[in-house]
Parts: sequence; C-alpha cells; structure tokens
Amino acid sequence: MQKASTDNQAAAKDIKLLVLDIDGTIAGHSNTISEPVKQAIFAAQAQGIQVAIATGRMYRSALRFHQDIGSTLPLMAYQGAWIQDPITQKIHRHWVVSREIAHQLLDYFEKPELRSLLSVHFYINDRLYVRELTKETKIYAERSGVIPIPVGDLRQALTNEPTKILALSDDTDVIDKLLGNLRRQYTPAELYLTTSVATFFEATNASVNKGTAIRYLAEELLGLQLANVMAIGDNFNDVEMLEYAGLGVAMGNAPAGVQAIANWVAPSVEKDGAAVAIEKFLL
Repeated sequence: MQKASTDNQAAAKDIKLLVLDIDGTIAGHSNTISEPVKQAIFAAQAQGIQVAIATGRMYRSALRFHQDIGSTLPLMAYQGAWIQDPITQKIHRHWVVSREIAHQLLDYFEKPELRSLLSVHFYINDRLYVRELTKETKIYAERSGVIPIPVGDLRQALTNEPTKILALSDDTDVIDKLLGNLRRQYTPAELYLTTSVATFFEATNASVNKGTAIRYLAEELLGLQLANVMAIGDNFNDVEMLEYAGLGVAMGNAPAGVQAIANWVAPSVEKDGAAVAIEKFLL
C-alpha cells in the first residue's frame, strides 16, 4: 500500500525543502556521504532548494554531515528532540525525557533477564553516558565519532534530564520484545518509542519525532507548507517524517513497513538511492 499520493511529478515542482536522514539514507557502510549523493544535493541547492538533516544521531555526531552538504538550516538531531542552528548556535528546541521515566526505564533494562543482553545509553547535554564500555557501545561510539563516558550506575548521570535513551542489543528479538512490552506500558502521550535500526531501541519525549521536527522547520521557521517538503529516510524513526512530507521517499534498504507509507521507493543506500531520488524529482 502506497501513501495516498498526488501526481509525484506535479508535486516535485513545489518542493522548496529537502530533508534527509543520515544512516541508511545518505551514509551507508562507509559512514560518509558518497560523491554522487553529495553532487545531487549540491545541484538541488543550486536550484534554490534548501536542504536539512533530520537524524536520530547526537547533535555533535551529525554535525559533520550537516557541514558536508553545506546546509544553512538548523540541524534536527535525536529524532528532532534537539534542534540547533550550527551557525548561530541557537537551540530552537530541546525536549527531554523526565527523570522519573528515565529511572523507570533503567529499572526495566536492569531486570535480571535483560541486564546482560542490553547496552544502555543515556544522552544528556549532548554527551553519551553508559554503564560500561560494551562491545556494542564501542562499535556505536566509533561510528558516531563520540567518546562514551562510563559511570557504572547510570542513576549518577541523572542530575540532568536525558534528551534520549537508547538500548542496544545484537539480538533483534530482544529489541522487538522490548519495544512491544514498553509500548504496552507507556502510551504515545507519555513517551515516543521507536527503532532506528533493528538493534536500537530508542525513547524520547512524547512530543518528539522527525515529523514534528520538520513541521516546525518548514512551517514555523521557513513559512512553507507540507506540499513544499520532500523527505528521504530508511527506517521506522523516519515514518512520521515521510508521512508529513508532501513527497516521502523510502530507501530500497528500508523495511517493508517503511516502504509502504512512502510515495516512492529509491534504490538502496549502497546504490546511491538518495541521489537517484533527487535527480528524479528535483533536477
């Protein structure tokens, strides 16, 4: 089932804002943006289309991608929980998870049957706090370009409220069960729960998702409407963004459930699918 679509070609001429996810969309295994994707982005910008990034990554981890594409817009990090303009340093939005809920989630993650299966990450003031340096955390930190701060008991880090809470496991069944169980425990009005990749469970403030983030950027900051927005993403944390955008494109490497809500499905990230989509609709 495709999203109820307008004529894609007709919609394309209205696009004034292109929003891109990072991992699995403009950056694949290499953890960099390929030259064809970069050139397509630059060509769109040369036509007067503004380009922004919306990512689950930390602000400090996403910054180099934002700079690589020469974006002049605020950067939407942590699924949009943290929106900051790198030029002026102004933080437009910082929505956090309450300390009370952070403690509850930590208690849940530390149940005897789960504790050894999960690496738990707390993101506080754009720093990464962990219980210990697990194999999963080291791989994550290397890709993200951040230095994790091991604190033993994560409760010590909760002097400030976290922007995001992440639980990692190599076992995707563990993550699926975690998501299912916690979605039964917390309503969407209490907590936004998603997976950005099959091994990452993510929790943020209930008002946070990439859809509300790009709505804020487009409508509040740029005076645009959803018909003026094209978004490209590859995973379940991109769903709200793809639903909001006038033109939503899923990557060929996206799960079937994500592809189903898109207007169009591009080739995979390793085949420069974002460049193909930009060329098809914007150039």
